Parts: sequence; structure tokens; C-alpha cells
Amino acid sequence: MKTKLCDVNADATAKLPGKTDDKSGIGVHYVDAYLKPMNRTLDDGTVVKAKRRGLKIVLAVGAKKGEGLMRRLQVGPDPVAMLDAALQEAAAVAGIQLTVDGTEILIEIPTT
Repeated sequence: MKTKLCDVNADATAKLPGKTDDKSGIGVHYVDAYLKPMNRTLDDGTVVKAKRRGLKIVLAVGAKKGEGLMRRLQVGPDPVAMLDAALQEAAAVAGIQLTVDGTEILIEIPTT
């Protein structure tokens, strides 16, 4: 069953490299703003944490943890696409499913 994790932070797009003085090449200000609302406790008590460490995105859902890399050469220079690919990689390693559905971020945690 999919559960709503949070709403997509619409203000994060204002922090994309073309709109700020971000010279990181991966849009660290955008990434940090996008990940911030994902850090919360679900209604069932499961703690969800998402953070950036350099080029690495770390996603922890309860006891499950996964990491994904912001891969500029494979994905391209767009920070939005890089972050999406890194989040999907981290979710796959953690064994969960993460879906961005319009303005919501949904999460599905297997019960096994």
C-alpha cells in the first residue's frame, strides 16, 4: 500500500543553479530544499530520513537504508533529473518504492 510521504517542495525550483549562485554543478541548494520535507515520521511511527552528503543521497526508512549517487555524466546536467535518479537508486537499494505523483511523494514499504 502506498503512503503519502510529503508534498513536493514547489519552492525548491527557485533554488536551481540558474536562479541562485550555486556553482556546485549538481544543484546542492535545490537538492537540500527538495529533501527537507521528506524528513518526517509516518503515521505508523516509521521514521523517514533523506539527506545529501556530497554527491551521495542517503534514504533511510525505518531500519531500511539505501544510498544513491548524483551522476552528472550518466544522467546529464539537469539537477532535477540527477536527484530523481539518485532517489530511485537509494530507494531500490533500501528495498522500498518511491513515487513522485504530481505534487506528492508516495512511499511503499514491503511488509515482508
